[in-house]
Amino acid sequence: MRYIINIGKVSFVFMSLALGTAIFADSAVWQIASGSSKVYLGGTVHLLRPSDYPLPREFELAYQASSEIYFETDLSAIADISVQTQMLNQLTYQDERTLQTVLSAEAYYTLANYVTDIGMQMTMIERFKPGMVISTLQVLEFERLGFTLQGVDTYFASLASRHGKPIGQLETVMEQIGFLSSMGEGNESEFILFSLEDLEGVPSVIENMITAWREGNNDRLAELFVNEMQTEAPALYDALLKQRNLNWIPKIEQMLEDSETEFVLVGAAHLVGRDGLLELLSAKGYLVRQI
Repeated sequence: MRYIINIGKVSFVFMSLALGTAIFADSAVWQIASGSSKVYLGGTVHLLRPSDYPLPREFELAYQASSEIYFETDLSAIADISVQTQMLNQLTYQDERTLQTVLSAEAYYTLANYVTDIGMQMTMIERFKPGMVISTLQVLEFERLGFTLQGVDTYFASLASRHGKPIGQLETVMEQIGFLSSMGEGNESEFILFSLEDLEGVPSVIENMITAWREGNNDRLAELFVNEMQTEAPALYDALLKQRNLNWIPKIEQMLEDSETEFVLVGAAHLVGRDGLLELLSAKGYLVRQI
């Protein structure tokens, strides 16, 4: 599995003391410190099952200890009709191309069989770009396994909105759409084939995936989300993870220079591996501690 992963009031002083103790198990939440300034960094899963709640308590504690919440992008903007129109235009072929013309016979045949097996027709996705195809199929597969769109990000976005906490983002919606639009570009057939292989393996690894995420098991998370993509699809790895992580580092560093305490929530794959946010921040001399 290479990248399936395409949001009570307690005083700040009390929560800071609580988070500084050693009574909690390891989790996918980390504290980044520079002197007395702190940023909490949480690895998220964008889709979860109702049974996956409540979330690990470290997420709630970091949320309570933070005055601002940051996500990868502006989740509320995605519901805007004009944004949805732009998404549709960017994620579908607007010229004579179709999946049948850009994919090899093997890739198209394999995709058509998969789509037919799940009760869809190729005509429904024929003009989708590969990134949109795989993202759509991922959501459908996870929904089949009982997952919903109420993942960690949407949970905390709703909570922050209800509590009136300022919400920020690391990149714009259109930047994210651009990443999705360019997925597999130039290697469309290979991208479709190994992504379908991943999808077929989801049911057998899903429990391990959720367990590794809840425990903050970085080695296992890297094995599930990063290592194979880095080896088998280096261009995708570079665009989807490495370059975005490098773009986010200055923004996190800026947070460490202000007087606020931020809770930054990003997909768990962005935290792990040699190009993950944790390694990049540690290399810059920041104190990185799992909570």
